[in-house]
Amino acid sequence: MRKFLTVLLLLAGLKASAQNGIIWYDPIAVADKTYGNLHPKIILDKEHHPLVLWSDENGRAFIAKWAGKGFAEPQQINQPGKYVFAEPWAGPEMTNHGDTIYVVYKELPEDKGHICLKHSYDGGKTFSIETLVDDTDGYLTRFPSVAIDPYGHPLVAYMRMNKGYTNPRYIVAKSKDLGESFAGETSVHDFSGGRISDCCPATVIESGNATLILYRDNLEGNRNIWTGISMNAGVSFNKGLQIDETNWMSKDCPAHPPHGIIISDTIYSTFMSAPGDTAMVYFGKASISGLKATTNPITGNITGLISQNFPCISNSGDAAALAWEQTIGANHEICLLFTNEITTGFPKTYEKVSTGLVSNVDVALGGAHIYIIWQDDSSKSILCRVGSYKETLTNQLLAENTTIYLQPSKSKKYFVVDHTNISSCLMVDAEGKEYEMDIKCKKSGCRVYTEELDPGTYIVRVFCKDDKIYNYKYEVKGDE
Repeated sequence: MRKFLTVLLLLAGLKASAQNGIIWYDPIAVADKTYGNLHPKIILDKEHHPLVLWSDENGRAFIAKWAGKGFAEPQQINQPGKYVFAEPWAGPEMTNHGDTIYVVYKELPEDKGHICLKHSYDGGKTFSIETLVDDTDGYLTRFPSVAIDPYGHPLVAYMRMNKGYTNPRYIVAKSKDLGESFAGETSVHDFSGGRISDCCPATVIESGNATLILYRDNLEGNRNIWTGISMNAGVSFNKGLQIDETNWMSKDCPAHPPHGIIISDTIYSTFMSAPGDTAMVYFGKASISGLKATTNPITGNITGLISQNFPCISNSGDAAALAWEQTIGANHEICLLFTNEITTGFPKTYEKVSTGLVSNVDVALGGAHIYIIWQDDSSKSILCRVGSYKETLTNQLLAENTTIYLQPSKSKKYFVVDHTNISSCLMVDAEGKEYEMDIKCKKSGCRVYTEELDPGTYIVRVFCKDDKIYNYKYEVKGDE
């Protein structure tokens, strides 16, 4: 528990306020304004301390680590003399698992520069030399996004176009040596029958063997959000799913990227759409295996609302936060919705985290804390605000969530795990009590028998022979 309290103890001298079960602390600056503030992104290390990545208008990318009482002096990520593509709506991206961090960016000039990756194995203290992800000439590339497979290797999604900015498609390149090189790539098909919107960044996310790339589609001007689905860790994408039901028709190409998370079998997504007179942020939910999606605006129309944009979502177990920017009249606001149980949805009341000349928000959860950052153009810097919430047992058990499919039987006496390399299985009830389960495995998968358990919600913990642990929420139903 000590490491979860570190940030709170260090922020004890700051003013705090409580809203909707969250204790908020005053904003702090990530770095001096001389470092710029474009396109900030945030992740948490294995101790749940924040690291922030951003760029300036001179093509430099920086990362700043939490240093005990604030953020340390930023270090430049890209090589001096080389420049990265960065705009408020797109730029360098990063991901991590524990202290392994991957940063990707597009080098300038756009018609000749490559997609590059750097890695750190010590929590961001030092970074490697750059690795070329797209080392082939003859194409234009842009908008890299990065995820990590179950074995710690990075996979990078990026847009590739022919000369003349034609035939846009997303490519996923994989590394098998922790980012030292990339060998092998696959294309994400145009599942709608249209084309990928060539000016909109995508987001690639992964959990276990499930890899999803969320992108904006263009079907004769219909700008819905789709996801390409891979069930072999990004080797191939054989299924596509429309996760946006707004059917926004636009002749212009909107540069408004989608974002999403995977929890067990469910993808939760967020994106901007403007099917009516007002651009608004939407929240989507779909089963990866069932391929059924629902879409709803997160707030609906608000009196005086001019626009909402650039949403992002993060989770720690079943706890989730969704942040976005909006303009009401002359007021610019950074807003956030938080829930301790995303399966029940988000509350109707949202937090106003900041107001003023604010934009470009990102959010991360971990260790019972919310970290939200944004571009503050009044101070010309990036601001960070920390909130704390009460973490549930379910949050803790699902915090290291990875995806594995559980198929309930019609008899309700067992479920089938789509994995044959299982060594054991535990089920944990709402009180934290553990039950060791009987398992019978065949080539098609393993049966886990639940008929001796009382009805209720359990966390399934599947232990495999490769030392991987898969966590999943499962409801044991009684006789009806």
